[in-house]
Order: sequence, then structure tokens, then C-alpha cells
Amino acid sequence: MASYLDARAHGGRWLLRLEDLDRPREVAGAADRILGTLEAFGFEWDGEIVRQCDRAYHYLRALQTLQARNLIFECSCSRLQLEEETCYPGTCRSGPATLGVPTAARLRVEPGFVLFSDRIQGTYRQDIGRAVGDFILKRRDQVFAYQLAVVIDDAEQGITHIVRGADLLDNTPRQIYLQQLLNLPRPTYAHVPVLTEPDDTKLAKSRRSVRLDIKSPATQLFETFAMLGLEPPSSLRTAGLGDNWAWAVEQWDIKRVPKRLHMRVTD
Repeated sequence: MASYLDARAHGGRWLLRLEDLDRPREVAGAADRILGTLEAFGFEWDGEIVRQCDRAYHYLRALQTLQARNLIFECSCSRLQLEEETCYPGTCRSGPATLGVPTAARLRVEPGFVLFSDRIQGTYRQDIGRAVGDFILKRRDQVFAYQLAVVIDDAEQGITHIVRGADLLDNTPRQIYLQQLLNLPRPTYAHVPVLTEPDDTKLAKSRRSVRLDIKSPATQLFETFAMLGLEPPSSLRTAGLGDNWAWAVEQWDIKRVPKRLHMRVTD
């Protein structure tokens, strides 16, 4: 909702991308249900839907560009081997520690801070080397990593403004680092509070203690407008979807979004 309102209030385009890189884990029919839910709540996207599963060539080309500059190395470490590490320790920087096993492609990260100004959360900085270390761009199972894919897609789609959940705030420095290496433009970022379950765990489809009801979209739009600081009038609870969105676009002010990383939601 925040990204949609921000785009519409500024006369921008709101693009829809299905980030479906991990095909083995994709639930059959999930994409169609997502699109159906968006339509039921009155979201209208611009242009064609982009599916990451169709864009492997573009990610490979970017990876090859980085490889040609010796910025990539092959890593044989498994998740189990690294589970006690707070960040990647550089085990395979000089070559895979274990031969004859599948390897991941990691980006060599140099010391130093990446800093940016978030439209909601304010100034944020991170030393990627200390916080994360050399990070994966292509997994051991040959699936391209989220960090690489979104950077390439954002650039090719001409994305200028990104509004997303604060759970991705600490991912942003890695994406900016990649943008710099690939000479790509940096979008403007805004990270809204993440909605949580009543017990403060992240709102999840597997839990669903707080349910999404497509039979009463206006009521749930009303409640979410309020979470974003818009103070909707009670009349919107029974108004049509078009009236709800028209009112919210007119009232939208990203400065009113709470400067918090998470926000509890209850039935």
C-alpha cells in the first residue's frame, strides 16, 4: 500500500514484479493467488508483469561482468558449515576449501561503509564486510541470489523510488554496493514498518493469526491507512474501493509513516 500510494501521489508508475527465483520452493498457484488478492483490493499496476524466472540471462551477464574484474570467487562452504559465523569469514577467497562439491559465487567485499538516507528511517550506514562479509550472488544450486536479481531488475525497469518493508533495510547497502560496481543508478529508498503477529513475530502466511479477508477489502484498507498515519474518516469503511484509494492518494504524506522497524497488528 505504501509503495502504491507513493507512486500514485507523485504521478508515477507502479510496477509489479514476481520475485520467483527459487522455483523448486514455489507453491503451485501462489502467483495467481497473489495477483487475485491485489485485484480484489483495487491495486492497478502499470505495464506488464516481470517474472524473475524468465530473466536468468540478464543476471548471468552481470555476474560475468563482475567475474571479468576478478570480483567473484567460488565458495564450497555449506550453510551448515557457516551456521556459527556472524558473517562470512573469507574461507574460500583463495579457492574452494573443499574440492569436488558444488560451489556458490560470492562477491569480494572491500572494507568501508555504505551510507544512504532513507525517506522514513533516516540515515543508515553499514560496513558490509563486518556485518555480512563476501555475499552470495549465485547459490550452490545455481539459483541466482535476490541481491543480484533485484539490482539488475531495478535498473532495467528504470525504478527511481523503492518503498518496501523495513526487514529489507539492512539488505540495501549490499544492493547499493552492487549498483556502484556495475555502474547502475541508485534509486531512492523508503522502508516502512514491518507488520507483526500479536506475539511480535513477523506476519506470515504460515501463521495467519491475523487474516486477510478479500470479502471486506474496504475495512482492511481503512485499518492499513491508519497504520500509515493517514487518519481516515469512518465513512471510508463502507465506501467503494475507488473512493478509498482516491482519498488516500490525496492525503498521502510519507512523513506521516511511523519511523519504526515493526508494528503489531491484531484482529
